[in-house]
Amino acid sequence: MDLKKHIRSIKDYPKKGILFRDITTLIKHPDAFNFTVDKIVELSKGMKFDKISAIESRGFVFASAVSYLTNKPLVLLRKKNKLPADRHSVDFQLEYGSATIEVHKDSISKNENILVIDDLIATGGTAEAAAKLIEMSGGSVAGFVFVINLFDLPGKKLLEKKSYLVKCLIDFPGH
Repeated sequence: MDLKKHIRSIKDYPKKGILFRDITTLIKHPDAFNFTVDKIVELSKGMKFDKISAIESRGFVFASAVSYLTNKPLVLLRKKNKLPADRHSVDFQLEYGSATIEVHKDSISKNENILVIDDLIATGGTAEAAAKLIEMSGGSVAGFVFVINLFDLPGKKLLEKKSYLVKCLIDFPGH
């Protein structure tokens, strides 16, 4: 299945100069969504992981389905002030600003291997922050799986340079 035909591209969103790759057009097609989730499960088979983490918010869509199919616990990495209990926080830079993500301190135990799932890798700031949260919690990153890699942006290479395993279903230019 050609997943690229299910991704909508929107110019100048969320700000001028950004070409936004929209997965809502993929998830509204059951065959495309099911294929995507099955491919993520397939890509993760070679990784040893105890839990799955999802990056807010579009990562939740894919990671929850993968969590169900693999029977692995799901850890939510949320935007600032969305989690009610004690949490770790990491600030990071986006292509179009700055942000903070957090995880509950009791979500990840020491020495657990965590698979990180998100819809897209661009500059790598969010993914790198996710790795820091996992490591602050005592866990380690088993790998990253992204639906989309924006190949002309440095995110995938940044993670690989830090020795993280990174797998992606499709490649798109980011600009």
